[in-house]
Amino acid sequence: MKLRCSKSQQSLIAENLRFAKRFVSQNLPPVLLEQLRGLTRNFSLSLKCGDLLLLSGGWYVTHSGLIRLAKRCRCSGMQVQPARQLSDQANSRYAFRATVYKSVRCRGFVGYGDADPSNVSSLVRGAEMRVAETRAVNRALRKAYGIGICSVEEIGTSPILGEKLPPQNANRDGNGNGNGSGPKVRDRLCQLIRQHKLDPELVKAYAVDFCGTKTLREASREQVENFVQQLADWAVKDRNALLCQLNSYPHPKQEVVA
Repeated sequence: MKLRCSKSQQSLIAENLRFAKRFVSQNLPPVLLEQLRGLTRNFSLSLKCGDLLLLSGGWYVTHSGLIRLAKRCRCSGMQVQPARQLSDQANSRYAFRATVYKSVRCRGFVGYGDADPSNVSSLVRGAEMRVAETRAVNRALRKAYGIGICSVEEIGTSPILGEKLPPQNANRDGNGNGNGSGPKVRDRLCQLIRQHKLDPELVKAYAVDFCGTKTLREASREQVENFVQQLADWAVKDRNALLCQLNSYPHPKQEVVA
């Protein structure tokens, strides 16, 4: 059954499509145009106002877009505080916890954000604290309003893997929440590496061996999720044994002398 749009929604959809074809690309594939229609219809996001950006073949919601959405939905309040147990100021690593309250009676939607020199753009080096705070707010807002699309401020170079994790399906549950686990798997793995002070390159080598593939690109989403769970369990139960396992792999930067 096709959902009906109000006149204001129809007007915004037409405006976004015109703006996309004029200022983004004249040859946008039909799937991106349909996604743009859906985002406009469901969340009233505006390309002209900077609510959305097209990056790496997908639409991303900006921080300002999420804030504008919260304002339209009459968000009751937001609380942001540093997660000191996950931070390391000496190494410019910061973590924040944000809670969004959609209404006075809302129990709150929680999101965590972290940043350090290895997972932020060179353009914002020195501002890791602000990036971490913004990421926490964005993730809490996405949970609160059912946006399963990564906001642009959350994108950065991963400190763990020099290649992308397997792609996820952007499915949604009955409440409109994304049930894909791509960003969550990556974030959890990053957190495990920082929390237990593991070598990212050795973790990558172990992940490839665990999945039984030549590269992580070839591994399935389920294989990567199983690996992250295995790593988490081992790190808690016997970190020394985990370190022995990781040290059994040659470091990529090591030179082998014949």
